[in-house]
Amino acid sequence: MTNRLVEAKSLYLRKHAENPIDWWSWCDEALATAKEKNLPIFLSIGYSSCHWCTVMEGEAFSDLAIAEYMNANFLPIKVDREERPDIDSIYMQALQMMSGQGGWPLNAFLSPDDLVPFYAGTYFPLEPRYGRPGFLQVLQAIRRYYDTEKNDLQQRKAVITEALLTSAVLQDGTGGDVAENELLRKGWETCTAIITPNPSGNSFPMIPYGELALRLNRLNFPSRYDGVQVVTQRGLDLALGGIFDHVAGGFHRYTVDPTWTVPHFEKMLYDNGQIVEYLANLWSAGVEEPAFERAIAKTVQWLKREMTAPEGYFYAAQDADSFTNSTAVEPEEGAFYVWSYSELEELLTGEELAELQQEFTVSANGNFEGQIVLQRQYSGKLSDTLEISLHKLFTARYGVNAESLDTFPPARDNLEAKTTNWPGRIPSVTDTKMIVAWNSLMISGLARAAGVFQQASYLEIAAKAANFILVHQFVDGRFHRLNYDNQPHLLAQSEDYAFFIKALLDLHQASLGMGNVSSPTFWLEKAIALQDEFNEFLWSVELGGYYNAAIDASQDLIVRERSYADNATPSANGIAIANLVRLTLLTDNLDYLNLAEQGLKAFRSVMSSATQACPSLFTALDWYRNSTLIRTSTTEHIKSFIPKHLPTVVFAAVSNLPDNSIALVCQGLKCLAPAESVEQMWQQVQQSQSRG
Repeated sequence: MTNRLVEAKSLYLRKHAENPIDWWSWCDEALATAKEKNLPIFLSIGYSSCHWCTVMEGEAFSDLAIAEYMNANFLPIKVDREERPDIDSIYMQALQMMSGQGGWPLNAFLSPDDLVPFYAGTYFPLEPRYGRPGFLQVLQAIRRYYDTEKNDLQQRKAVITEALLTSAVLQDGTGGDVAENELLRKGWETCTAIITPNPSGNSFPMIPYGELALRLNRLNFPSRYDGVQVVTQRGLDLALGGIFDHVAGGFHRYTVDPTWTVPHFEKMLYDNGQIVEYLANLWSAGVEEPAFERAIAKTVQWLKREMTAPEGYFYAAQDADSFTNSTAVEPEEGAFYVWSYSELEELLTGEELAELQQEFTVSANGNFEGQIVLQRQYSGKLSDTLEISLHKLFTARYGVNAESLDTFPPARDNLEAKTTNWPGRIPSVTDTKMIVAWNSLMISGLARAAGVFQQASYLEIAAKAANFILVHQFVDGRFHRLNYDNQPHLLAQSEDYAFFIKALLDLHQASLGMGNVSSPTFWLEKAIALQDEFNEFLWSVELGGYYNAAIDASQDLIVRERSYADNATPSANGIAIANLVRLTLLTDNLDYLNLAEQGLKAFRSVMSSATQACPSLFTALDWYRNSTLIRTSTTEHIKSFIPKHLPTVVFAAVSNLPDNSIALVCQGLKCLAPAESVEQMWQQVQQSQSRG
């Protein structure tokens, strides 16, 4: 017996299709039905690779008693946060207001007449445990409250509504009198402190923080932190830690410890794109650590092998859990990735195992529930014999050696994972949907790595994914966010516009420095056209900045938010404002600069009062204050400068330079004396990058 979600495109929604709960997707009919029947809405938000979402689906959402009560007393709605980040953002903010913390699954109870949440939580167990009430108890208490405490309900909703509206408006308060250079110093110091190694808690990549710390190191702010050491350590933790799949490439979501050892094993496209860009930038800044180059190369191999559709776009994610055999009832976390000591003894010679133990954290007792997660103990280049050992482990996992495995087909759901005759281990399920924003982060990472390492193949992969988006994601002249099996779905949101425009500009710059791999002008023209659409449908004329969703796709939202905070991905407004500055330099169109100024003004107060929340806005401010354009007629000069760490520089190929000059270096709206030598050009660029 299935429910409505069997027809859903989303893998996450379809995972709930066999629940006894009478699920709806978020749609006008569902909202109207709840209002007509005066049924409080139970809104449950998650995503396909979310571990505790999967647990709750198998427990509470599969329980007949809970389903019977839920179906009679609530209208249950399921939302995939990866489809509708605008909905997720609103109700996540409400959850954080109510409980002081957030996370997924996000379970909220909404009043049907106005969709305002009045109670919310995350994981609810089937029976009382972990200090949490059982889910049926929660449902009964909520329904009783809804029916009998009308005055308190209205007061509670009024407080929540006011808080959400106040947050959405972001009225200018403090920060207007803080000098921009001091604001940048505050942003740098805050972000450097945040990514400084912490002796407790989970370890997340937090790349927007690392990127800001790395880019502003050049300004040499006085501080108790060694900025170069901090950003380098973050790179080493990523490239050496258990968060990286040393056997097959790709980065896991985060580690559950402060030592970067045991990951939460899901692999998300958005993490991998950002990490590739960060490691490439570290290399370009002079930290030429061989582990960084290896991690990038192995991640690109993983991307090509397991995460790239035949059409060229990238899949969204791989689950943390996988089945140990075809008869297993439930998948186990990390089963595809971890090793027992006895396996290693069987697969490797005594000498190989000894060398592996010397380089990696390998012991008979393991480091994860008796199993072994590989974590490197030292930086540097791995020996050829170690690489051979890791190839043996690859073959054991996949059943085929790496050289002959160009493409590893995805398991699209649990049934396919269990019934396919895999030559090696049963892989984790892959969510094969295409998300524009996440593809864009990967395209940017590939473009930057292509320029830094002069790898044309990286740029080709990125260009193919970008071309797929350009060809397939426009319907009736409007940009769309998702693609399921070559079918575009849902209007694009601000992160899709912002990240893809950045990706197009990154392709433009990398192409300039890579010869004839692709046409730089093509990418710039597409970025300009998409920016026009972005401005038309999502720019806030009254407040400045970009709304999360288009004006004609926001009718079902209780507030229109303008996201400024960085989470697992950068903030859309931070990236968008930086794009506007880059477009100003490349087009001489000052309308873009006017919008950038308005955007920075709109978020000035949060940059001052909530510095820790918005590193990407500080990146945008850096672009605004220190933007530099290098005009040159010789692509060889661009090729020689592209691999360097010049975080606020854009290049333009021109033919009308002054006589006897090789380049014109322009700082914002003024140009320096024509450079007549590479040495003079380099001195001007360095001076421009550190003017603060």
